Amino acid sequence: MFLISFYVNGHKPFKQELFWAIGHPFAALKVKNIHNKASIVYNTSNLKQALDNYSNGGKLDAFRHAFFMAAFSQKIKVKKLRKLGIAHEKGNYSQFLKHQNEDGERPDSLSNVMDLNNNEVGLKIGFANKKLSLEELKLEIIKKINSGNLLIMKRTAAGAYVDCKYNVIDPKIYSGKWFVPKCLVSSNE
Repeated sequence: MFLISFYVNGHKPFKQELFWAIGHPFAALKVKNIHNKASIVYNTSNLKQALDNYSNGGKLDAFRHAFFMAAFSQKIKVKKLRKLGIAHEKGNYSQFLKHQNEDGERPDSLSNVMDLNNNEVGLKIGFANKKLSLEELKLEIIKKINSGNLLIMKRTAAGAYVDCKYNVIDPKIYSGKWFVPKCLVSSNE
């Protein structure tokens, strides 16, 4: 019953995350409880105004990974959470293989790299700031994004992904491909 209701970052868990939950049942319960509280802060409308509307590859995506990991690491050991983050990204690869989307887009290799990096930043922030409220944690993560401490994908002003030479990436050419030549940049670009 518990595993059926276990959700991480608002989605039905991947089997890799379920294996993590089985191996870390008390941490999994804490993750679920913290996630419910942190979701209220994450789902505020002013967050998109402060960052952007890109739930994939943008500042909002970077915030989500860093914020939830920071919130979790205030109460749970970093080593356990790092394993959860890796399990989630392995699940994203499984989604890719099954031709499924995450937040409206197919996962890809650089998205995994970006997410793991931003998870790590969040883990450090939460571990170093165990007494901050979730609202204060939100402001700390936004400050780190504006300072360029997280990673996002480079885009045109219209929102199209580009490579590191600023060439627009045609999604049709890379449909079904894990390696897409997107460009990771600091979150203040």
